[in-house]
Amino acid sequence: MKLGISTYSLYNALRTGEMTIQDVIVYIASIGGEHVEIVPLGFNLTENPELIEVIKKQAQESGVEISNYAVGANFSGLNEEQFEQELDRLKREVDIAAALGVKKMRHDVASSQNLSISNFLLELPKLAKACQAVADYAATFGITTSVENHGYFIQHSDRVQALIEVVDRPNFKTTLDVGNFLCVDENPLAAVKNNVSLASMVHIKDFYYRPSTENPGEGWFKSKGGNWLRGAIVGHGDIAMPQVLRAVKESGYDDYISIEFEGLEDCRLGTRLGFEFVRRVWNEI
Repeated sequence: MKLGISTYSLYNALRTGEMTIQDVIVYIASIGGEHVEIVPLGFNLTENPELIEVIKKQAQESGVEISNYAVGANFSGLNEEQFEQELDRLKREVDIAAALGVKKMRHDVASSQNLSISNFLLELPKLAKACQAVADYAATFGITTSVENHGYFIQHSDRVQALIEVVDRPNFKTTLDVGNFLCVDENPLAAVKNNVSLASMVHIKDFYYRPSTENPGEGWFKSKGGNWLRGAIVGHGDIAMPQVLRAVKESGYDDYISIEFEGLEDCRLGTRLGFEFVRRVWNEI
């Protein structure tokens, strides 16, 4: 297992200009991170392709690997022309992943206002077609693509499983975010056990949880079922994180794990404390 950090964890510092992407990589190395996962928020590799070489150089100098490239996409509710445009755009993102030298790339697949299972089943063939096309293109670079349990519409473990099964490509898997299942009110430990065998990448994220009847106020958002969530430092939240980490380790997963922090605390502190928690607990299992 190689433990590292998603650049998304330091997004607040990137957004305000307190840190550059080089600063983020240096920071990750300074706390012991073995890899950096590139999420282009706070910087843009499409508009600023020169940053690709900057990132590669800084990673090499800092002694960290570049593990994964994670981008957004949406193929839901598109006409044929829009579908092809989104497909072409996503293939250009694969080109960026290849230029970064990564062998893993996460892309979103769909978001929708209609979150029903009937709409998911209706959309599934088209969404699978898109994922097949991207995976086939990525295969020419030796890249494995993946869908994250992300965005309410394809966030339940069984919906992720269904998409992967229909896509039916050896280089299409899931980026397994252990926390995101709470956004659709699914038990994280049970969901991780369902899907860890399909994971090409694992994200460790934590949340505070309150029931729908206890509105905590500012800083919280609603799950699909109306419960309240707030990003937490990994290990400080309400997810049974030691049990989740045990499930991941006992599954035999032995690849990249990324810390994701999206809490209210300073992003550097939150990232470091979460990283140290996961490293300690993983080694104690």
